[in-house]
Amino acid sequence: MISNSRTYALTHLRTPFPLPIVVLVSGSGTNLQAIIDEIGAGQLDAEIKMVISNNPDVYAINRCKKHKIPFKIICQPDFEVTIVQEVAKSGAKLICLAGFMKILSKDFVKKFKGQIINIHPALLPSFPGLRAQGQALLYGAKISGCTVHFVNEDVDTGPIIIQAAVPLLENDTEETLSARILKEEHNIYPQAIQLFAEGRLKIVGRRVLISDKKCGS
Repeated sequence: MISNSRTYALTHLRTPFPLPIVVLVSGSGTNLQAIIDEIGAGQLDAEIKMVISNNPDVYAINRCKKHKIPFKIICQPDFEVTIVQEVAKSGAKLICLAGFMKILSKDFVKKFKGQIINIHPALLPSFPGLRAQGQALLYGAKISGCTVHFVNEDVDTGPIIIQAAVPLLENDTEETLSARILKEEHNIYPQAIQLFAEGRLKIVGRRVLISDKKCGS
């Protein structure tokens, strides 16, 4: 997230491992599952304190039940108020948007400055918004991919943490391209969370600098 000053370090967010996180979902939760799997494999120093969905009929809920992760369905108009309360109760230091299809208000984003990240199925700043994979195909792009970025007050414009490139094939459809991009999403989203957990991220202007050393080492 961009601050008024040129440099915005995230050192004030340092927490002992594991990093407590809240995950917001609106769909099946495949990126949620990738996070769960990496935690289970000992590759991600995080703990999912709560999963929140704005949709009561999503498969992500089944994933939570299987792994005994607390979840909450929030459909009311003032859903952001409830999210703030749940984040506060959980002690989470990072909010991960994993296919969360509601746009968060500017006030909400400002409240959690530098503590919200999102995964987008394109190489931002190209193809922001909905159906990014279809946009890439229609535009005739040769390469697309996915981006993990900090969330700021506008849609898909926050500072970029990590990206992965995926070449477009001549016979690609939106479905085939989406499937290949999704595999890369599952790789880079846990990586970005781990970088945050290790205190290795610093925002300088529009750039996110990644330190070679863990915070405190």
